[in-house]
Amino acid sequence: MKQDEYDLSEFLNTIYSVPADVLELYTSHWKPYNLSRKTIMTAPGDTEKYMYFVKSGIQKSYYQTDNKQHVIAFAYAPSFSGIPESFFTQTPSKYFLETITDSQFIRISFEKHQQMMKEHREIETLFRKATEFFLVGVLQRQHELMALDIETRFKEFVQRSPHLLQMVSQKDLASYLRMDSTNFSKFMNSIKI
Repeated sequence: MKQDEYDLSEFLNTIYSVPADVLELYTSHWKPYNLSRKTIMTAPGDTEKYMYFVKSGIQKSYYQTDNKQHVIAFAYAPSFSGIPESFFTQTPSKYFLETITDSQFIRISFEKHQQMMKEHREIETLFRKATEFFLVGVLQRQHELMALDIETRFKEFVQRSPHLLQMVSQKDLASYLRMDSTNFSKFMNSIKI
């Protein structure tokens, strides 16, 4: 078994245990794909044709209004990347997906993913579970953005994802936390991390 498949299999099994033969068949359809830093993977109006598994690198998804980026999420190894609602519904994306750093992926096409879910109930269950985890994360993020002040949002973020402070620019992190860069910098300098 290739290392890529082993890593993907291990990741998928943390979500839901699938019989080894079915999982091996499914992961055999994921193909290597590499991109340079600052590459737009998906733009508004594009339909996401692939689901990505990040082997290395960081990506961000964001809206852009009045030449200002509003960061929605970051993806990095080991995790999925892409525009999930565009991929699953095969409708145009409303926002960008861009590499922050050089990135290595393996990816599967929408058609092959759908075929495997139709043929193997275990794969369908796996992605239902993955969608449940994703939904919980989205709702938690909505709660943080709507119910917490900026200092509390910063502290919660640092507690949950301190590694991103070294991986992503302060400008992108400030945008993700819905605060201006000056406040972000102030919290970085005054709050013990």
